[in-house]
Amino acid sequence: MKRTVEHRNRNGMRQEYDFASMKGGIRGKHFEEYRRGTNVVVLKPDVAEAFPTEDAVNEALRGILTTARAVRRIGGLTDRALQSTPSAPKRRRRS
Repeated sequence: MKRTVEHRNRNGMRQEYDFASMKGGIRGKHFEEYRRGTNVVVLKPDVAEAFPTEDAVNEALRGILTTARAVRRIGGLTDRALQSTPSAPKRRRRS
């Protein structure tokens, strides 16, 4: 079987990608957004099924933040209680 050879220009792009002939593109259109940084989170399939849109995820997380702030303000839990706790030490067996 013969393999076809891809012809690429010096920039590593295929010849059919001639951006000079395309109209309407704006150079650096999303530059500022990426410069500020992006926050991409990949959800596990079961979580993604429960929260199918970006708005659903944000609404749920805002609800958790509101609850955590209310608990702190009321004094139900200390700041320390909201932090992760180390696991209990394991018991050693006697030989």
